[in-house]
Amino acid sequence: MAKAYSPGLQIRQRVLHSSRRILPIPGDVLVKVGEQVTSQQIVAQTFMPGDVTPINVANQISVAPSEVPGSMLFSVGDEIHVGDVLARSKGIFGFFKAETTAKTAGTIESISNVTGQVFLRGAPLPIQVRAYQAGTIKEVIPEQGVVIESEVTFLQGILGIGGETYGTIQFACQDKEEPLVSSLLDESMQGKIVIGGARMTGEAVKRGVEIGVAAIISGGMDDEDLKEILGYDLGVAVTGSEHIGTTLIITEGFGDIAMADRTFNILKEREGAEAAVNGTTQIRAGVMRPEIVIPLDEKMQASNQTEAKQEISLGLLETGAPVRVIREPYFGLLGEVGEMPTELRTLESGSESRVLEVILHSGNKVIVPRANVELIEG
Repeated sequence: MAKAYSPGLQIRQRVLHSSRRILPIPGDVLVKVGEQVTSQQIVAQTFMPGDVTPINVANQISVAPSEVPGSMLFSVGDEIHVGDVLARSKGIFGFFKAETTAKTAGTIESISNVTGQVFLRGAPLPIQVRAYQAGTIKEVIPEQGVVIESEVTFLQGILGIGGETYGTIQFACQDKEEPLVSSLLDESMQGKIVIGGARMTGEAVKRGVEIGVAAIISGGMDDEDLKEILGYDLGVAVTGSEHIGTTLIITEGFGDIAMADRTFNILKEREGAEAAVNGTTQIRAGVMRPEIVIPLDEKMQASNQTEAKQEISLGLLETGAPVRVIREPYFGLLGEVGEMPTELRTLESGSESRVLEVILHSGNKVIVPRANVELIEG
């Protein structure tokens, strides 16, 4: 029977990991090559133009639009504060003058004698990029950002919700088969990255949000719980921009699924360590995966200086091997490898690829490209 290495890279207990931290528009880089940075340190910043607020001065002081420039008490470029009188009408024979005051602060950007509107530009909006990964600045990209490198424990999950966050790893479940329920979370977990075992319940997530935990990581989750938390079906978009109050990562798939032994044990070894978590997931293609990045401390680095930095292999694809489908239309489903035909098959896209049969836990058999699965620990 033909064998192939799994394309999934889910667990790296010790790896030299690089992270690019780039501004959306040109700005200032605040660190230098060789500098040591912490995960929450700001390494680059820039400013976006402030929001524009239109003010219909003509309507507010009851004059024709053409009269607005002559009624203004400020000029283009002037700074305006809340409560400043912006414009005043001439009234009738000097009486019955009307005026309007600023409800927002900003700088006058334009005064229109056609529409009678005045546009206020708010203060520039700061955009800051944090290091995310504690480590060493290996490269500075002028006006854009940096590349940070460090030795880390690196783990990926199958699905995440929410963006980047940081905290200390703390276990709520002491067994990988134990569901993460709300009673296991308490106020001591505020700002922590909480590790469960099997399914995280919807009530546990709500409790975590209430407490203010940074992230919750567990083996599985019921899709109905996730739908209730989000308020909509997830679909096949890219996640990571959700704002539910915490970041969620499931490591195995949907349902009451225990976290894999290796994942659970590695996280247990790193309990108490500072970690960075990102729930961003590209569901359709499986290219972007949720991740947990835990820099090695000096003691751990020193104790392994002579060891090669290697990935922990999850084995070979072969009949009977437990797998997870990592792309649509069977994203997140678990099963085991069935038949592995050696000949190429033509896919719906028209391209040819090596495929395999996956016997899902439901008993259904599906044919998928080999690149669409990853091995998991049985």
